Amino acid sequence: MLVKLLEPLNVPDEMVEKLAAPIKEKGHEFVYYNTKTTDKNELIERSKDADVIMIANNPYPKEAIEQNENLKYINVAFTGVDHVELEEDAKEKVLLSNASGYANTAVAELAVGLTIDVFRKITEGDSDTRKAEDFSGAFQGRQIKGKTVGFIGTGKIGVETAELFKAFGADLIAYNGSSENAHALVLGMEYMDLDDMLEQADIVTLHVPATKDTHHLLGAEEFKKMKESAVLINCARGPVVDNDALADALNNGEIAGAGIDVYDMEPPIPGDYKLLNAKNTVLTPHVGYLTDEAMKLRAEIAFDNTIKYLEGKPQNLID
Repeated sequence: MLVKLLEPLNVPDEMVEKLAAPIKEKGHEFVYYNTKTTDKNELIERSKDADVIMIANNPYPKEAIEQNENLKYINVAFTGVDHVELEEDAKEKVLLSNASGYANTAVAELAVGLTIDVFRKITEGDSDTRKAEDFSGAFQGRQIKGKTVGFIGTGKIGVETAELFKAFGADLIAYNGSSENAHALVLGMEYMDLDDMLEQADIVTLHVPATKDTHHLLGAEEFKKMKESAVLINCARGPVVDNDALADALNNGEIAGAGIDVYDMEPPIPGDYKLLNAKNTVLTPHVGYLTDEAMKLRAEIAFDNTIKYLEGKPQNLID
């Protein structure tokens, strides 16, 4: 079979070659493109004739799938797969997998880090301190200890984030749709409906995928239910939040702040995007998953997925 990795995985090329060696040893061909592209025509060309496609988090167009009759398997080196335009009728022919789990710690740590930044105004303080004699004075912040953290989603990332917040001395509550996580219960997590969670939480942190059911799960009405002192943290997926409504809620003082890593699009973000000019926000360019340690683990999981598929034992499949 012909296996193609269409983009870099943020690890050295030497590591890619080492991880690809078992594929070649099994008699398969491996092609690696070590430059990133979002050009549709280029992606179609790179995908040509491949039986197995490996990608990361760049959008993968349906045309690249439709114009490749050999394609049998798309291996996504990422947790979310909503950037892959795999039509329903193609799912019978093409398997899809992800690399879930590689960035659990990285995302959990950023969620806490954004909370601390919003609470202690670290980014704002850094900027103000650099003004030298124009320094306007110290900021008075807040502590996590004793606060109530509300989780929307308590899968593996949500639970690891909960462990960190609990270590800070926070109380844990959650909304998780129809299920409860046993480990979260051991941590002392209390489950409740969404409205109650929003009303009680000092910090609301999101840990759910982007689906039809979670699209704009938080919007104008939900922000009105939150405390005026509450902050929102989103290191999950951008479309889970109506970010225009979030900007309005921040500017109107309905909530106190937000730490956001994900948006309706990948950065660069258009200058007229309302959240860019919202009050009391800390914005990062979708880097929750992006640490040295996570990239190494991601590459290992992705290549293991490919090898298992070639052995007839596909794993980490997405329905």
